[in-house]
Amino acid sequence: MAGYRELLARVKEEIDEISTVRANELLDTPDAPLFVDVREPDEWEEGHIPGALYTGRGRLEQRIEGLVPDKSRPLVVYCSAGSRSAFAAKALAELGYEDVVNLAGGFSDWKRNGFDVTIPRVLTPEQRSRYSRHLLIPEVGEDGQQRLLDARILLVGAGGLGSPASLYLAAAGVGTLGIIDADVVDESNLQRQIVHSTDRLGEPKVLSAKRTLEALNPDVRVIPFQERLTSENVERILADGWDVIIDGADNFPTRYLVNDASVWHGIPVVHGSIFRFEGQVTVFAPGEGPCYRCLFPQPPPAELAPSCAEGGVLGVLPGIIGSIQANEALKLVLGRGDSLAGRLLLFDALGTTLDEVNVRRDPYCPVCGDNPEITEYIDYVEFCNTPVGLD
Repeated sequence: MAGYRELLARVKEEIDEISTVRANELLDTPDAPLFVDVREPDEWEEGHIPGALYTGRGRLEQRIEGLVPDKSRPLVVYCSAGSRSAFAAKALAELGYEDVVNLAGGFSDWKRNGFDVTIPRVLTPEQRSRYSRHLLIPEVGEDGQQRLLDARILLVGAGGLGSPASLYLAAAGVGTLGIIDADVVDESNLQRQIVHSTDRLGEPKVLSAKRTLEALNPDVRVIPFQERLTSENVERILADGWDVIIDGADNFPTRYLVNDASVWHGIPVVHGSIFRFEGQVTVFAPGEGPCYRCLFPQPPPAELAPSCAEGGVLGVLPGIIGSIQANEALKLVLGRGDSLAGRLLLFDALGTTLDEVNVRRDPYCPVCGDNPEITEYIDYVEFCNTPVGLD
């Protein structure tokens, strides 16, 4: 039976290797390979090659296809000295990866040569426990969780849609949540607005939501905006810098204001709307697909736009739609999966059906079109049945 050294020598004869000097030269080239770190977690935390992807050797075969689906992509695999990574390189080749090389000398030789090293931020033991199920997912992992903790998401509304969306975003560890709402908690809200409770009646919704979310997760900071979004304050609010906007508005003036601001600031919007038993969700991503005005260039007459206060809504429906909105927002932050940009998802609670409609950018759109006609904010208050409330 072959010993370890003999087995290692045999493996090295079957794989290709690259020196740390050559690998460093390739790091900043247009066709730079992806560096894959297969060391132990504590070794990774002490430093790694800039831009490297981490997956411990013990779970390499299980995770790599989710992390690197393109098997033609050039990979440089490394460990501390080049031994563990040699076996890893062979395993990747057996999985069908076409261009895999082992880093001779490993990370130790990389550091000896004085090449750049990244010292990663590390989750605390409490965070590792709280987000353990995220850390197990290759598409999230520790890097993804750090991105969530750094993320800033603005919710327009602390009502029916904003409640479930904010709860799941806070639970996921989104570090900063901004919430805009001028309303106070009313007894009629509690049938669906689950971020509030009976003992909060009469309390501003943004402050009620802040208490709930920060109690749910101490990693989350909530910035309350106890005001209605208008053309006069939208620039001030957006100046805080947001990665994603979740539109939970229940009136057309706010939806158009959010849309126009997102186009001009390049911020993706996760749009949701509900009425009785029906809901819809989509993503408006500037530069990637249509905006809200591509679908609805102008607000409809007030008599054709009843609010939930007039037509009612099944209490569980906003929970479903708001949760989908939270899912889309998390994918946008993580840069994973296919967003709903260019697709309108339609949900019917009575039939329990999901339908999808493709929507395209309108080159004649008055805001995002080739020759935009609207270049300043417009307050369509006259079209709003409920100018203050955001359901």
